[in-house]
Amino acid sequence: MGVLNVTPDSFSDGGRFMDRAAAIAHARRLAAEGADLLDIGGESSRPGAAPVGEDEELGRILPVLQALRDLPIPLSVDTRRPRIMREALAAGASMINDIEALEAPGALEAVAASSCGVCLMHKKGDPATMQHDPAYADVVAEVKAYLAARIAACEAAGIARERIVADPGFGFGKTEAHNLELLRRLAEFAELGVPVASGWSRKSTLGAITGRPAGERLAASVAAALLSAQAGATILRVHDVKETRDALAVWLALRDGTA
Repeated sequence: MGVLNVTPDSFSDGGRFMDRAAAIAHARRLAAEGADLLDIGGESSRPGAAPVGEDEELGRILPVLQALRDLPIPLSVDTRRPRIMREALAAGASMINDIEALEAPGALEAVAASSCGVCLMHKKGDPATMQHDPAYADVVAEVKAYLAARIAACEAAGIARERIVADPGFGFGKTEAHNLELLRRLAEFAELGVPVASGWSRKSTLGAITGRPAGERLAASVAAALLSAQAGATILRVHDVKETRDALAVWLALRDGTA
């Protein structure tokens, strides 16, 4: 899943793709590099981020989404707002990626009314405050229980399990230790009975481990993506598609004996 942030303040590429032409060109580059789907976001969810208005978010997303409908891969929209979901789906999106796991009033209904896929993510708190001393008794058990409950809510609303992906939400209300424990035990999330997504790309835990700023975390991001895949993640949300695919190709050749 290639990341396209049409925002001025995303943590690693904020402002780079606010220009519509630049955003569209970057999306096509990610597709050419081998992205299996693209995730378009119009509101930053980095720690400390302030919310944006619905009209502004929609104005960032829709023109890019409409310009990319000719791509031969699905388009996902990263949003927590039901109105944005409905309009994005009407404009051709195939998936909704929601950091609030369809908890907003009307979100379940917006997705249930379509045939799209949906990614349900766990987070603790709001982006503005979520990294202020998050605490868990057992981070894996608590995140799994939350995601299981949201999967059940989706099914009760008429969203088939086959449409659902679960994301433990690395970096969303988790300390470095929480993130590493989730990665260490990521295979346990298979018990949810849906595909698992993993988003480690360029995140602050990688910076804490390596001492490198966001723009210098390529190697660490690829390592985390590969570890996620080895633990059973089937969707890897990344900024660096080409490099991640190359690493996966080596691992798959060894695992499957295809070389």
